[in-house]
Amino acid sequence: WAFAWAGGQALARYILDNPKSVAGRRVLDFGAGSGLVAIAAAMSNAFDVTAADIDPVAGQAMDLNMKLNDVWFDIELEDVVGTVGDWEVLLVGDVCYDKEMADRMLPWLRDQHKKGRSVLLGDPGRFYLPSMGLEPLASYHAETTGVMEDSDLRNARVWRFAA
Repeated sequence: WAFAWAGGQALARYILDNPKSVAGRRVLDFGAGSGLVAIAAAMSNAFDVTAADIDPVAGQAMDLNMKLNDVWFDIELEDVVGTVGDWEVLLVGDVCYDKEMADRMLPWLRDQHKKGRSVLLGDPGRFYLPSMGLEPLASYHAETTGVMEDSDLRNARVWRFAA
């Protein structure tokens, strides 16, 4: 939550460049961290935005960043994996950083897609993001920090599940 991860940066940029992808729709920013992607969705006229993260410190960071950016969204600190919300768009950045997380997230996200929801994933080419069944929408250069990554610049893509 303390850093803007590369996948989240790409996803936020994509939303700001393509506001129609969220405008007027109910949006979930999953694994929201700092709330960067939720902020982009709110700025792009999403109807209702929820930022979800299980870390209570992330909740505090989201609250501060929401106020600093003069936007509003709901903050959810419970685990939403496996739940059925009224979201129309799920925005998911950087969840495939390890096998356990990817194995837990991807079936739920695929199920959301099968239910007709738009699922957009931001990822800088992490090992556990499967390319099968996904199609790229955009690619961006994202500045990172050596504290989290192996490079100060990552190429990140925004993906969606193939039709």
